[in-house]
Amino acid sequence: MALVRAAQQTPSSKAFRCCRYHVFLSFRGQDTRKTFTDHLYTALVNAGFRTFRDDDEVERGEGIKPELQKAIKHSRTSVIVFSKNYASSRWCLDELVMILEHKRISADHVILPVFYDVDPSDVRKQTGSLAKAFARHQKTQPSNKEKEWREALAEVADLAGMVLQNQGYESKFINKIVQVIGEKLRRRPLNVPHIMIGMHSRVHELNLWLQDGSDDVGILVIYGMSGIGKTTIAKSVYNTNFERFGGSSFIENIREISQQPNGLVQIQKQLLYDILIGRKVKIQSVSEGMTEIQDAISSKRVFLVLDDVDHISQLDVVLGMKDQFYPGSKIIITTRRAGLLKAHQVTKVHAVQTLDNKESLELFSWHAFGRDHPIEDYIEYSKKLVDHCGGLPLALQVLGSSLLGESIGVWKSALEKLKAIPNGEIVNKLRVSYDSLQDDHDRKLFLHIACFFIGKDKDCIVKILDGCDFYTIVGIQNLIDRCLVTIDEFDKVHMHDLICGMGREVVHQESEEPWKRSRIWHHKDSFKILLENNGTRTIEGLVFDMHMLPTNILIYSNEIVLETNAFAKMWELKLLHLGHVQFNGSYAEFCTGLRWLCWTKFPLDSIPTEFSLRSLVVLEMRYSSLRQVCKGTKCLPSLKILDLSHSHSLTETTDFSFCPNLEKLILVNCVSLIYGSIGNLERLVYLNMKDCKNLKMLPEDICMLKLLETLIISGCTSLNELSLEMLRNIESLKVLETDEIPLGELRPGRSSCILSSLSCSLVDLSLRGCNLSNDAFPREFSNLSSLRRLNIGDNPICSLPNCIKGLTRLKKLSFSQCQSLKLLEELPKVGTLEVVGCVSLEKITYQSFWSRRHTVLWNNPNLVEREYTYKLEPIGSVDAEMINLLGLSNLESMAPIRMRKRMWMSEKDDWNPVQGLYEKGIFSTFFAGNEVPGQFSHKSTKSPISFTVPLLDNHRIQGLKVFIVYTKLYAHSSGRALPGPIITRVKNKSKGLKWIYCPRCYGIPGEGEDMIWLSLWKLEQEVHLDGSDEVVVSVIMQPWLQVKEFGIQLVQHLQEGNTNMMTVSTDSSYYPSVKSGDSSYQPGVYLLFRRSKPIQDPIWFNKILEDSDDEDTTVKEEEQHYDQTIAVTTGSNESGGLRGWKGKVLISAACFFLTLSLIARSSLPHKKKRQSTSRG
Repeated sequence: MALVRAAQQTPSSKAFRCCRYHVFLSFRGQDTRKTFTDHLYTALVNAGFRTFRDDDEVERGEGIKPELQKAIKHSRTSVIVFSKNYASSRWCLDELVMILEHKRISADHVILPVFYDVDPSDVRKQTGSLAKAFARHQKTQPSNKEKEWREALAEVADLAGMVLQNQGYESKFINKIVQVIGEKLRRRPLNVPHIMIGMHSRVHELNLWLQDGSDDVGILVIYGMSGIGKTTIAKSVYNTNFERFGGSSFIENIREISQQPNGLVQIQKQLLYDILIGRKVKIQSVSEGMTEIQDAISSKRVFLVLDDVDHISQLDVVLGMKDQFYPGSKIIITTRRAGLLKAHQVTKVHAVQTLDNKESLELFSWHAFGRDHPIEDYIEYSKKLVDHCGGLPLALQVLGSSLLGESIGVWKSALEKLKAIPNGEIVNKLRVSYDSLQDDHDRKLFLHIACFFIGKDKDCIVKILDGCDFYTIVGIQNLIDRCLVTIDEFDKVHMHDLICGMGREVVHQESEEPWKRSRIWHHKDSFKILLENNGTRTIEGLVFDMHMLPTNILIYSNEIVLETNAFAKMWELKLLHLGHVQFNGSYAEFCTGLRWLCWTKFPLDSIPTEFSLRSLVVLEMRYSSLRQVCKGTKCLPSLKILDLSHSHSLTETTDFSFCPNLEKLILVNCVSLIYGSIGNLERLVYLNMKDCKNLKMLPEDICMLKLLETLIISGCTSLNELSLEMLRNIESLKVLETDEIPLGELRPGRSSCILSSLSCSLVDLSLRGCNLSNDAFPREFSNLSSLRRLNIGDNPICSLPNCIKGLTRLKKLSFSQCQSLKLLEELPKVGTLEVVGCVSLEKITYQSFWSRRHTVLWNNPNLVEREYTYKLEPIGSVDAEMINLLGLSNLESMAPIRMRKRMWMSEKDDWNPVQGLYEKGIFSTFFAGNEVPGQFSHKSTKSPISFTVPLLDNHRIQGLKVFIVYTKLYAHSSGRALPGPIITRVKNKSKGLKWIYCPRCYGIPGEGEDMIWLSLWKLEQEVHLDGSDEVVVSVIMQPWLQVKEFGIQLVQHLQEGNTNMMTVSTDSSYYPSVKSGDSSYQPGVYLLFRRSKPIQDPIWFNKILEDSDDEDTTVKEEEQHYDQTIAVTTGSNESGGLRGWKGKVLISAACFFLTLSLIARSSLPHKKKRQSTSRG
């Protein structure tokens, strides 16, 4: 491992490492060495700037001296003094090239061009005295060297520089240069980690916000848990953007500074010093500082980053004067507190997410091995450690660095230790959020959740802890605000594993002896306490599951006897979670103060009469041996939730009148339950009897439950008709689930009668698998005006029931697994439409264009038409004018082909007749063969091709006609790194626009066969190609396909007489013009396909977006890259004499195809090493 240790470099910024000089002076010695440059050098040195100049008067050799190369590399700025004879020196020009090369490598290197007695335009265009110098160079220097010099001069002349005007005062000019250098050195980039894994997409999103050109004063909040990378992201964004503003300031650790004496004044002083670029302002108080800041921010655009803010008072300096900021100013705030600012106070909120597994392993590997993947022998342990870190950059960095160079034995031991004792450095960092909680109430609440309630329903937690005298709702909100807990879409409370570990470590530090701690969650500790009967009044909560004990103890579990009196000394015990355990003794004094009892596999057939549960709020006895809840009457006055799910021996429910405050009753999968009796539970709001398959009758008094909002009886297949009739009389219901109950098999008309009389208060209704046909849905069903979610999946409907068309307030509508469904017409506007596994479905239409949004389609193999999206039809049914335009003929003789439909349509390849596909303004067809119909003036096999649209009077590009002949090299895989196996990219370089199209279905050639893809792009005015536009067309293919030939034609339209874009009579909802598509990834990029992978992982997408016009055509054997290219050939124009196309001129252009491989495996040796991130 010594080799590994040597290879590792700590990911610190290399930008300022060994920066020996503030300024590097580049100048022409014979022009200014003893005059202007000497005065400038002296002024810089007197100002305290370490300045390098070459004092060697001797002519140099052929190359730049090594000390000059090092000086450039180790300088923070370069001042280039352009004088009349600067360009006559080839050494000066080489020096200039080297400075620019260093600038490209080190983005923070500052270049300041100084034009001394020379015009910047002469430098830019190499005119005047520079023209004479280059005339001499042409005689002695190779053409590539001359070109390099010219490009360097043009590039540096475009930078913001300083010009000495005719007869100007040199002393004033030099003082101004020194001032500018001082400002640029003070406004320098921040030190950020060299490794930035997973951060680039986050930084990119924030850069787009900062660079939107808006004059609004914007406030962006970046929030997330400790160590997740907030500060790293903010620093990277700052470095990219601070030079765009007149003033900028990045103030770190505001939380810590504000706690110091006069801390807010210190922050104000730093802010003023940065914005005023080094000018110190004396302030004595916060109010005085606000006055000075108001004056500073009102005169120029400023960019402020306030890091690690944890209290609103620390932001008063900003928010109190938001209206005083100069237009276009931006403020970024990083915080652990999600709710620090209210919605009306901020422009944008960015929640930083943890890294995914791939990013985590890569980041960990950089710190542990100095490369982007683990050493082979360490892969298993690396993955386990990465899992432990849960995507938290801080933890990945700390653990990776701590194990650098260590043996496998050390790694194994470290992993075992982490299971018992969390890493101290990580705990200390995470504990900051815990310590910042405003009082002991919230800290105790956090510890209870960390030890006992992760993954539990929020409502249940609230009821339990409210019963323990907590103010739980506001407490949980405070924890959410500090990113200590989260609530998922199912209302479950979650906590990051390392945050949980931190909380449990806080409890562990209460005492070395477990029985003296407030909370016991380790099963081994609990077992010892119960076995030795040494519990104490300190214990507030305890978890013990016999099956979670180590194997060596479980062997003797049958011999181990635990007594009920083991709890006798735990007077403060309120939270008890037991599993697979049985106690001997009396329950008379068993935990009399419990608020929560969760006892999985409770061993008795009824709850003992002497077991006092008067204080109990939540009782959970899932998988119990209960036959009845209790014998006789048992008063449970505080009980609010009772869960007896999966108690397979439970045959009856007793009268629950002894539970007057019961709100939730859960009896899921109590398969022996035949009749239910629940009494008059006036407060019951939730009743779940799902999968009680032998239940014949609902409780008779269910109609008396005036507050009942949720009733779940799915899977209760034995319910009699009378019970189902009772559903009509429950007026308060908001949620009703009757899945798999055969309502459609009731007496004729009964199902319609039931559905027509459901409560109008229903919000969520699930009728999945109820054997309901279209006739079962009555007209009155549309009266359910409050309905938001409706599931009628797995029913034998054949079309959309008319009554559903009137349900205009639905947020979710599901038709999954409707095997007989053929048509969904006039769908209402729905938040989410779910259509999955409807194997007979052919067509979907909507009531309006906006109704189509948020549709989930999957495995609907016969779906050939979706309004506003696409239409697939046999080629013989395609409009005749389109057929003629494409030059197709003998349609009846076209042989069927194998087609693959993208995965949201189907998962398999099918033999189909030749089809025509309309989508995104593009018509496509695939058919076997290699004889291309029609005339294509430009055909070839090389890629990509650049061409300039010709200038022709009174003409406009109206279409793009493309053909591709391709073949199959080997059996295709299911890899989905690309959105599809064949992609077309059209780039208008002149307008900075790109269109990327991937057809939703495509033909698969047989062995030794060729396939043709013929397409026509219909262009609209907003994306038309103008004369002189530079256009590049490419094709990206997965490596199992190979392009053999392709070509392109531009279709131009004469703008006299008929001005229609196209007169093809296809419905415009399927064949609109090519417009924008999805441009959410970045401006000017239009995705003409549905994304199947999130762009947050942009590896494949960056390949499609390649900007280089000189793309690599090398065949990489290990990746099986098969790159195809096209070249322009000459040909004649084709005139169109078809109906609706009079006056059109077909002008060939050229183009396209490039094959790119699927994403290379991260382990390939030639893969570029990615950079990584650090903690925030």
